Amino acid sequence: MELWIPITLAAATAQSVRFMLQKRLKVMALSTAGATFARFIYSTPLVAVIAIAYAMMTAQGVPQIPGQFWLYAIAGGTSQILATMCVVALFSHRNFAVGITFKKTEVLLSALFGFLLLGDIITGWAITAMIVGLIGVLLLSDPPNATGRWVRRVLNRATALGIGAGILFGISGNGYRGASLSLGEGDVFYRAIVTLAIVTAMQTAAMAIWLLWREQGEMQKVFRAWRIAGLVGLTSMVGSICWFNAYTLQTASYVNALGQVELLFSLAIGALAFGEKISAREWQGIAFLGGSIVVLVMLG
Repeated sequence: MELWIPITLAAATAQSVRFMLQKRLKVMALSTAGATFARFIYSTPLVAVIAIAYAMMTAQGVPQIPGQFWLYAIAGGTSQILATMCVVALFSHRNFAVGITFKKTEVLLSALFGFLLLGDIITGWAITAMIVGLIGVLLLSDPPNATGRWVRRVLNRATALGIGAGILFGISGNGYRGASLSLGEGDVFYRAIVTLAIVTAMQTAAMAIWLLWREQGEMQKVFRAWRIAGLVGLTSMVGSICWFNAYTLQTASYVNALGQVELLFSLAIGALAFGEKISAREWQGIAFLGGSIVVLVMLG
């Protein structure tokens, strides 16, 4: 088994738990930006300590960072912030499992962005998988018990948030892969943890500035909810370290494809933690999208 496979499975597990905790924060009356900020503020110090300790233990020292690193890192970090906000906001419109499934359109879109940004190859079977996945997205876009014309039911706020999250996460994964690969020296973990440390520091600063400017008092709410918010930061750190290593070892489209196992975790979490039920049409959408994911995994 190639190393990127168990690393990706660990990343998907940590991410499922983190989104569950962020939904809890949303229920606790934190804003979308506040629940997103919790992810970064509590994980950044931990990541920085790990990066410094690993660099010292392995005698790899301070990295030489090329100019293109910053372009990839800023694109990846910014798109990840916006994507996370889309997912957290989506939880207010649809249940947990469907929200995560919407977010998982990233596997289809990351293949396209990998081709456009990094020159990754897309095969005919991959394109077929994307079309099947699109059918699943359309089925998920139609809310349960909705009435009226189909087009109006599909073109709703939840759809926009879900597709937006998928697009942004697709850009984010390829941005992180490009940033990590641009560091020519160092082993895989060194390049991944350095990239993660720099990106999370930028994300924390950007989110802090935004909250102080636009949502005064929200940071205090995040700190008061430190028990759950701290766990959000911890699971975010574990997941991010695994994702960054996986992106360094394999193309983002295949990493994201295997990461769709998160769909199964989200179904279990939605049922056990939130008492949610999935409609027949939503099951159909998940099946189509899941089928497209399986094809992409087999192609990898």
